[in-house]
Amino acid sequence: MTDPVTGPVTDPGAERAGRAAGARPARSPLGRLTAPLRFLLLSSFLIPLGSFMVLPFMSVFLHERLGMGLGTVGVVLAVASLVQFSGGIAGGALADRIGLRRTMLWALVIRTAGFVGLLLALRWPPLAVAALVLTCCGAALYLPANKAYLVHGVDEERRPAFLSAGNAALNAGMAVGPLIAGPFVLSSPGWLFVAVTALFVLVTAGHSRLPETGGDRSADGGGERQGLLTGVAVLPFAANLIAFYLYFHFQHFLAVYAVERASSAFYSLVLLLCFTLVIVVQPLASGLIRRMPYATALVVGFTGLAAGLAVLAIGTRPALLAGGALITLGDIVLFLKNDLEALARSRRSDAVVFGQQRLAAGLGACASGVVGGQLYSLGEQAGSTGWFWLLAAVQCALLPPVLIALRGRDTVPDPLPHGSTDSPTATPKET
Repeated sequence: MTDPVTGPVTDPGAERAGRAAGARPARSPLGRLTAPLRFLLLSSFLIPLGSFMVLPFMSVFLHERLGMGLGTVGVVLAVASLVQFSGGIAGGALADRIGLRRTMLWALVIRTAGFVGLLLALRWPPLAVAALVLTCCGAALYLPANKAYLVHGVDEERRPAFLSAGNAALNAGMAVGPLIAGPFVLSSPGWLFVAVTALFVLVTAGHSRLPETGGDRSADGGGERQGLLTGVAVLPFAANLIAFYLYFHFQHFLAVYAVERASSAFYSLVLLLCFTLVIVVQPLASGLIRRMPYATALVVGFTGLAAGLAVLAIGTRPALLAGGALITLGDIVLFLKNDLEALARSRRSDAVVFGQQRLAAGLGACASGVVGGQLYSLGEQAGSTGWFWLLAAVQCALLPPVLIALRGRDTVPDPLPHGSTDSPTATPKET
């Protein structure tokens, strides 16, 4: 039996018989990747590579190159971040309607148009805001379909490895992009935008050659259209929201804290360490995270977050590195386990589930910006921003127990094989 995306699908009984006869199992869950999946993993590196050649510098570009006030720049970036994260729920719904490949194609076309808009904004600055939001809309539509395509037809045991490989590729692109583009953002932005646009044109053309995925595992397309949050896995959704809320205290405010105590170069080193940990550790730990009980994963993840945030309060260079490492290790566990649990607890399609999880991430990141901004401002006024990180660490202890109240509402449904179309009349679990 062969899947057009993942290749041969092994029958479990035959696999066990082969092992009994002495056949050697595959050394790696990723050892039999097909050409489409290899291209998708390459794209998972190239897309953030191109995006992060531009997006991390947008505050500087909008302020210094286009002359926008910092207050306006902050509002623009806040709206763009909310669209990019929370818009994922629309991306999942679209993938459910028109298919994974077509959704990725439309998303890339929209994102490419956004980068063209940034190029044109060099001549007409007001276009920059619309162009930035357009690139974020493309990102919102793309990621749920990308993740769902990556794990389509993959058995439960190998799913963490595939998701981790995609996350590693994404983080590698995010790490390399700013290093390449840094010298050119202000000196030669036109050529930079042309290069990024050309890269996205090539990636889009490659996606047009991907095969269709065939059947999906949900009954979403078989009858009445369902709401965007119908069948949401409440516990993983809430855990993801809280995890992103706490993590984005680090993401939003580490720059100003670290540059004040060290330098911008040292801040870049902290980020590079965090990216490297995700790239190296998550694929290696994916099997362990899959087997880990969900309650244990939550304890381990939030403990790592709390410890890292508390260490940041010390404010020294070693503390910045250690704090960033601890926070990243906690999030490696939380983010992957929340996605795996959401897939296991919902009967909705993979794309819809990933979209719902992106919505939780967006809500958490937005709340972190609002609440964290006020807390950091209070710390500045008091003359000790170290207290900001201690307050965030305290929240790591106070907020996760709220999840206990949700456990009874999130019973796991009878398992339905991922990628299966054997139950066209099955209805999603209501929560």
